[in-house]
Order: sequence, then structure tokens, then C-alpha cells
Amino acid sequence: MPANVLDGVDAAKLIDGVAIAKQVRAAVAREVEALKARGVTPGLTVVLVGDDPASTVYVRSKEKACIEAGMNGQTIRLPADTPQADLLALIDKLNADPTVHGILVQMPPPKHIDPQAVILRIAAEKDVDGFHPVNVGRIWIGEKSGFAPCTPAGVMVMLESAGCRVQGANAVVLGRSTIVGKPMTSLLVNASATVTVCHSKTKDLAAVTRGADILIAAIGKPEFVKADMVKPGAVVIDVGINRVDDPSQKKGYRIVGDVAFDAVKNVASKISPVPGGVGPMTIAMLLKNTVRAAAQGMK
Repeated sequence: MPANVLDGVDAAKLIDGVAIAKQVRAAVAREVEALKARGVTPGLTVVLVGDDPASTVYVRSKEKACIEAGMNGQTIRLPADTPQADLLALIDKLNADPTVHGILVQMPPPKHIDPQAVILRIAAEKDVDGFHPVNVGRIWIGEKSGFAPCTPAGVMVMLESAGCRVQGANAVVLGRSTIVGKPMTSLLVNASATVTVCHSKTKDLAAVTRGADILIAAIGKPEFVKADMVKPGAVVIDVGINRVDDPSQKKGYRIVGDVAFDAVKNVASKISPVPGGVGPMTIAMLLKNTVRAAAQGMK
């Protein structure tokens, strides 16, 4: 396979997550209208326990996106001291509600609540976050009815939109989290890429990443991936979102990815920016999963 997995591309070009997400959301809106014509309005319920500022903003954006797509978007806010039993009882109620097609409990919950117990309680067919073990298994074996976690699912759409040949490519996933790294690996394997997963115990990490035609950085370390870690012509997708101090900024900080963007863009053929790359895709894919859950529930 040639070093450059994008034919005819010499200089790095941005993979615009904002534009791609807009296309996904437009397609979702059309699907919503088609389902409404059949008597079903897709509905997503987000449960927020506590008042974490970042989670509150994120949940608000999800509700807004649902409404813009013509879906039913509901947010249930619970006090931070809500007992786990009460939260699980609420999930049971939502599982039984035929107007709710997707359920998402914003993570992380307060420390007294076991996140795994919450994930297991959500019905797999309404787990549009893709974290239930049933969906994890379905994604690993390539079962089409499964829901993939929204961020790695969004990365796959970005690669497709960028014209990247995944089949036969050497892909390196930097990070092995259950939220991004592991499901990202399964999606790439099922797309017929040859996949290497790197983590903190990987020996000679730079040598491994330099072998990647497609490099997915999801390690959670600001600007960790340097230019000398990237093969010329590789496609680089930056999943990281990190806050770093920057006195020159009004807020006193700036947001950067896991990739040293300014240097790596001169080596890669295509690269996603932070912000404006993977981030917008996450909510778009959440909407897409919810619409698919509604459609599957009609069968």
C-alpha cells in the first residue's frame, strides 16, 4: 500500500468535523421526517445527576440538537445526592416507555453511583451511547443492530468523508479506553484495516506510530504526537480534547488535541483539527444512533 492512503494528496488538508457533522445531522433530520410520517417521533432522554458545569453545557447541547433535528429531546436533572436505587428505578421507567428510543446517563455520575450498574440497567436496544456489553459484543462481531460509541463511530464517518481507504490500511490507535480506543479498534478491524493498539506499556511507541497509514490519537495527553511520530502522507485523526494554560487567551487557557497540530500538519496528508474535528461528530452520531433505535423498534 502506498504511504499516502489518499490518492493525489501531497499537502495536509483539514478534515472538517463541523461540516461533516452538519451533513450527518441533515441526513438525520430527513430520517426523522420519514419516521414521523409512519407515526413515530424518535425520542432521546438524557439523565444528568448533579450540576457539573461541563456536563450541564454538554447535556444542553444534546437537547438542542435533538430539537433541531425534529426529535423529542428530554433532559431529566437529578440532585447530586440522588440514591443509586432511585436512578436505576428511573432507568427502568424509561426502558418501559415506548416514546423513549434512546437513553443516555451523563458520565461520570457522582462517586456514590456505580457507572457500570447504570450502564447495565439501560436496555441494550436503547443504549445509544454504545456502552452496554451487548452492544460492545455486537460491534466486535460486526452485528449491524449494535450501537457503536458515538466518538469512534464519528471517526469512521470522517475517514469515509475524507476519501480515506480504510480497507487494507495499517491503522494505529493510540489509547485503549473503553470509550474510544477499544471500540475504535473493533470498527477499524471490521472495516478490514490491520490495526495496532498502543498504550502506556507499548515499547518504542514512535516506531509503531510511524508505521501507520491511519493514526487515531486518543491518549488524553496534550500535543503528545509529534511530527517525528507520523509517517509522511499518513491520515491523522485527533480525538483528544485538552485544556492547557495560556495567559495570552482571555479565558487563560486554550483547547488543544493529542496531536501537535502545527508540526504534524506538515507531515500528514490529512488531519482533523481540535477544536472543530471529532468533537462535533459525537452529538451528530448520538442523534443518528437514536433515530436508528427508533427505526429498529418498529420492526
